[in-house]
Amino acid sequence: MSATSPYRSRRLSVAPMMDWTDRHCRVFHRRITRHTWLYTEMVTTGALVYGDVERHLRYDEVEHPVALQLGGSDPHDLAKSAKLGQEWGYDEINLNCGCPSERVQKGAFGACLMSEPQLVADCVKAMRDAVSIDVTVKHRIGLDYNEDYGFVRDFVGTIADAGCRTFIVHARNAVLKGLSPKENREIPPLRYEVAYQLKRAFPELEIIINGGVKQDDEIALHLEHVDGVMLGREAYHNPWVMADWDRRFYGDNAAPKTRVQVLEAMIPYIAEQLRLHGGHGLKLNSITRHMLGIMTGLPGARAFRQMLSDPKKLAAGDPALLLEAASRMPVAA
Repeated sequence: MSATSPYRSRRLSVAPMMDWTDRHCRVFHRRITRHTWLYTEMVTTGALVYGDVERHLRYDEVEHPVALQLGGSDPHDLAKSAKLGQEWGYDEINLNCGCPSERVQKGAFGACLMSEPQLVADCVKAMRDAVSIDVTVKHRIGLDYNEDYGFVRDFVGTIADAGCRTFIVHARNAVLKGLSPKENREIPPLRYEVAYQLKRAFPELEIIINGGVKQDDEIALHLEHVDGVMLGREAYHNPWVMADWDRRFYGDNAAPKTRVQVLEAMIPYIAEQLRLHGGHGLKLNSITRHMLGIMTGLPGARAFRQMLSDPKKLAAGDPALLLEAASRMPVAA
């Protein structure tokens, strides 16, 4: 854990995911796990330097510890955006050096930045000079079909020389041409050993592994080699995977909530958000869409999802729909 963070280590975290890990999703996840680090969707520097800062940075205090992920490649703009993130109260600034989408490449950031480690180092230094909170980097283990370990080792070494202490390693290459973002999450093989090798090469750095992890036992195995594990799509589609994390991985023996208690805890939040922002386009589904997977694996989970997806019921805008859907489950959740 960094000396600048008042929170426990990034032993577990939920990945930044575009269109998914918005502020409502993060509040929901926080109702399940108290200690796991949460990350925003990637926010571009342009959106903060030239756009609506409040819309992009607004969050709920319950989300802490929460990190702001930035997308950009201009040190000045990144420094300005990082400073805004700190002023808004985020606990960490993370630089995206892993997204392979063509849209991001056209902005000259994301995974393509791995080919310019000195520029990334300059960006990290500029942000570290602007803020007192942690500045971290999320990256891939290689570009296209180059599987030379020396490439990612030198990338990490160069950024570490600029003062970065935490690296979130998506243990796949990023193929910049010919594969969609979805294919980039599936086709390049997972090579966890590369992340392990980085930890052995840089024992003083915090190395967090990301990519393809789904179960607690897998997390435990990775933690024998690295400092932390970040889950993405599994945590989103099957959020109850996080239910035992506080006890198992953080030693917190407080009684965990049931699924229904998590839903009950979301109702006042949803009602308040609809009151504040319903006139500006926020709908019940804007929040409940993140909660469809909470019953995954239980009998009746499909009926639960169907009720939460019913257009007529959603149009009524009553957050008690969550409990109505849960009441249809054949066994207590």
